[in-house]
Amino acid sequence: MQREVGSLPLAPALRARLAAAGFQTAQELLETGPCGLSKEIGISKEEALEALQVVRQECHGDAARTAGGSGATRKFTALELLEEEQAQGFIITFCSALDNILGGGVQLTKITEVCGAPGVGKTQLCMQLAVDVQIPECFGGVAGEAVFIDTEGSFMVDRVVDIAAACVQHCQLIAEAQQEEDHLKALETFSLESILSHIYYFRCRDYIELLAQVYLLPEFLSEHSRVRLVVIDGIAFPFRHDFEDLSLRTRLLNGLAQQLIMVANDHKAAVVLTNQMTTRIGQSQSTLVPALGESWGHAATVRVIFHWDNSQRLATLYKSPSQKEATIPYHITVSIAFGVESQRGEHSGSCKGTFRHRDKSENDVCLFVGLPSEGNQ
Repeated sequence: MQREVGSLPLAPALRARLAAAGFQTAQELLETGPCGLSKEIGISKEEALEALQVVRQECHGDAARTAGGSGATRKFTALELLEEEQAQGFIITFCSALDNILGGGVQLTKITEVCGAPGVGKTQLCMQLAVDVQIPECFGGVAGEAVFIDTEGSFMVDRVVDIAAACVQHCQLIAEAQQEEDHLKALETFSLESILSHIYYFRCRDYIELLAQVYLLPEFLSEHSRVRLVVIDGIAFPFRHDFEDLSLRTRLLNGLAQQLIMVANDHKAAVVLTNQMTTRIGQSQSTLVPALGESWGHAATVRVIFHWDNSQRLATLYKSPSQKEATIPYHITVSIAFGVESQRGEHSGSCKGTFRHRDKSENDVCLFVGLPSEGNQ
């Protein structure tokens, strides 16, 4: 990161201010941070943050070109891309119907956005995924860790304890039923304490903290190489207030999206975002649509919308490059959930090595762990 400030793609007036303040390299700018840079050269925090986004992206691009050698772009064949895509794992949701419409679960290296009104279960799913990503490989999991970035204060550690305890119990029942050595060995380290200690929680109270945290993620993930899930619970919340300059908001969101794509690809992690719904007023009627506008809708690879039909929760796969649009019902329960069963009573969920249990009505289609109260996010 010894790139000179004068070579960065910044406005000439801004480069002049940086030079006058004594900044010589990109590394010096990144070490200063948005607040310090704002004070040093007399610009707003928003302008400083936007400038640092550009600097960080340029430095990352330089590092990638250096790693690739000779500055050449690496070439792939279509077959190599297909094989790489098929090799990517999935994080199961413990909701077999939801896993099915997603193509196997929440895919690594992709951005998945979960949209819905308050109380429909978005945060519950995120907490479930933060546990499920740690399921050992012998049970069909990816044996990873999770980063949970909370913008609304919705994270409930008591619920995570319930979910984690139920997940451990589920795996213990599988191990007892099958008595396989790798299952029993994995359970020696797969415990409630282990799960909780590998969920890294960050609380961001405004968009500056959120952007700063996201731009620091590559460094954190380099130090925690087993992280396979990054959750941002409430992506819209910091950007929905106190923004008079909408063009600045759009630029910041675009930069945020590019950074998240980079995180997902470079670190083989699934990125899961939750988003609120807002009202779009048309000529004849108003409809609920995901917040942050249409341009933000291109950021996520997969978009799922949680909604209500009377008292029934429904999940609709709204956007996917490989799966057709589909809608499934789901329930949120206190204990561990097993998803859809076949007529023979076999569990058809995604977790490898599951066991037989009681029959259930086809109407009781899909469950994942959570609270029964309708007040949960």
